[in-house]
Amino acid sequence: MKFIKPLIKGKLIRRYKRFFTDIKLGKNTIIAHCPNTGSMMGLLNEGNEVFISKNDNPKRKLKYTLEIIKVKKNLVGVNTHFANKIAYHGLTNNLVKEISNNDSIKPEVFFDKETRFDFLIEKNRKKIFVEVKNVTLVRDKNVAEFPDSITSRGSKHLKTLIAAIKKGNKSYLLFLVQVEGIKSFKIAKDIDKEYYKNYLLAKKAGVIFLAYRCKINIKEIRIEKKINIIDV
Repeated sequence: MKFIKPLIKGKLIRRYKRFFTDIKLGKNTIIAHCPNTGSMMGLLNEGNEVFISKNDNPKRKLKYTLEIIKVKKNLVGVNTHFANKIAYHGLTNNLVKEISNNDSIKPEVFFDKETRFDFLIEKNRKKIFVEVKNVTLVRDKNVAEFPDSITSRGSKHLKTLIAAIKKGNKSYLLFLVQVEGIKSFKIAKDIDKEYYKNYLLAKKAGVIFLAYRCKINIKEIRIEKKINIIDV
């Protein structure tokens, strides 16, 4: 996924009311939209280098959007709205080896009246449901974690992926790690014990879990390589 315009470098001052960030650009301070509803644990230290996009649409209240934060020399993609675009690019270009050479890929497909998955893939007349989770949490060096806060919605998706398997379909959950240089991934069970419990149930039921790291720069973010999932 390529950025439409070059990103602008600044310094993070603070994030507040979840959707707002104050950014220092030279001698000026601007307000940028924060497109990430998570806790963003470990990313929000004052003075962190950030990269923002600018949109000149007069109908927009905020012209700037926070896209990338630099933490300990690594770039982190924080715009969760882009996660599915990055995954779609990876799936259509066969960058996810386990889900490649597909016959069709449909985004945002309802599984039932209450839940929709990020992708419905058809291959050899079989249905494959794929859910994508954006990952930005790093507490130990080279190990990414999910979730960064309690996620009842995440647990619901795991249960529905199990239901999809029971109906004869195949289910995947793709942890999209938007952090440079990460070598492995694990579930943050100390943050959300319920999610970890449902993760184990889903794994036992046959849900296939994948973790892929992204390549990140100020021009594009794309899937780079598969990383190991640590079960703890």
